Amino acid sequence: MSTTILIVDDDPVQRRLAEAMVRRLGFEVKVAESGEDGLSLLRSGEPIDVVLLDLVMPGGLDGLGVMAQMRQSGLDIPVIVQTSNGSIDAVVNAMRAGATDFVVKPAGAERLQVSIKNALKVDQLEEEVRRMRRRASGSLTFKDLSSRSPDMERVIRLAERSAKSNIPVLIEGESGVGKEVLARAIQGSGDRRGKAFVTVNCGAIPDNLVESTLFGHEKGAFTGATERHVGKFVEASGGTLFLDEIGELPLDAQVKLLRALQEGEVDPVGAKRSVRIDIRLISATNRSLLDLVKQGRFREDLYYRLNVFPMTLPPLRARREDIPDLVRSFCARFAAEEGKRVRAITPEAMSLLSRYGWPGNVRQLENALFRAVVLADSDELTVAEFPQIAAQVEGFDVRIPAAPVQPMVHAGTPEPVREIVRVEVRDPHAMTLVTEESGEMKPMDELEAEIIRFALQYYRGRMSEVSRRLGIGRSTLYRKLKDLGLDGDEKGDEAAA
Repeated sequence: MSTTILIVDDDPVQRRLAEAMVRRLGFEVKVAESGEDGLSLLRSGEPIDVVLLDLVMPGGLDGLGVMAQMRQSGLDIPVIVQTSNGSIDAVVNAMRAGATDFVVKPAGAERLQVSIKNALKVDQLEEEVRRMRRRASGSLTFKDLSSRSPDMERVIRLAERSAKSNIPVLIEGESGVGKEVLARAIQGSGDRRGKAFVTVNCGAIPDNLVESTLFGHEKGAFTGATERHVGKFVEASGGTLFLDEIGELPLDAQVKLLRALQEGEVDPVGAKRSVRIDIRLISATNRSLLDLVKQGRFREDLYYRLNVFPMTLPPLRARREDIPDLVRSFCARFAAEEGKRVRAITPEAMSLLSRYGWPGNVRQLENALFRAVVLADSDELTVAEFPQIAAQVEGFDVRIPAAPVQPMVHAGTPEPVREIVRVEVRDPHAMTLVTEESGEMKPMDELEAEIIRFALQYYRGRMSEVSRRLGIGRSTLYRKLKDLGLDGDEKGDEAAA
């Protein structure tokens, strides 16, 4: 879903000009004729990403009054103030009131676009910081999981009901869909908000350490037990215990887990008496526990103990409406972490990410954005930063270089046996680029000459751009041009440009 800009201006001419300009920039627009109307729209809960606010408006509520009311209502939407009065006092007053930026009427399209992009970036980064702080403090809420997908909204409403009690919750869903984030939101919206949230990946614990990890052990209880360990259940007492990949637990550990849940106490290895616990249990699995029960790999009585309040998180491909918001959030965070000036993503790249299937779900999307931000050379992410994804989506031509084929060496032969591997190339243009008419590969110097010639034509003789894109120094490029006999027309092209 595209970004929505709210324009609040009492002047109908300026309002229409601003609306037309914002629409040309590719944003959705909502308009309000007064401060009161704009504030009503903001409080209605409609999705608004940036407010373009006139500072001087007749009536009881001007621009400064709107921003004051927004602060009182807890509305953290970024505001760009516009006015015909560009005095220093007006700028200072607007910034003190909470404005993100200030433009003087009539603002040009380029100036307005920069202001909107900066406002979106600052808002996304601040929101990401606030979300990370809430997650670290155990106060993450369902507002942090806002979704535009009907399927996801149904899950969130179901989770909100579970947060009001201490009922055991089972979250099902594919790997990477965000099961732990949902579990943290359940805890942060209930009575145990701010208490301990202990995560256990049941599939990552060695079988011989499961009991000790979950229930603890006394010093000297077994070889290597050099000190006392309280265990995850005791560590989470008073808070929430999140058992991820619960289906991976060994059968003998499932028996003891069932007793701990039924009796409300655990037996540390080597201890003489049980330890009372008070936990909120949330389990998660990326497999069907019922199928595991039928296969005899999961206890049926434990299944019914855990499956009291089940919910299934939809995969990312089933809620593509959330992809743009996730992309902007990840982009803002990674740009800040890596110190990169990445402010936006092109519509074409956003279309690519929205069309991809994302088998690894949100986790894969997050890693893809991390890589793209690291690779970015400009302040916008383009399709070129997502080559692996573009190669799998129809209609995008970004190519990934094929891995070199290594010669195969068979044992017992005096000389290495070099096998010729025929690879089917689907792109006939790629065949003509790298092969002779005979079908054999072209020499490296010919390939290099063709690549440099193509780059010179593609970038219209701009030598700085050619050298940067080919990853070689400018002096090295001039030397190669001279060696290859390509330094005549191309340099003339640059001079003409």
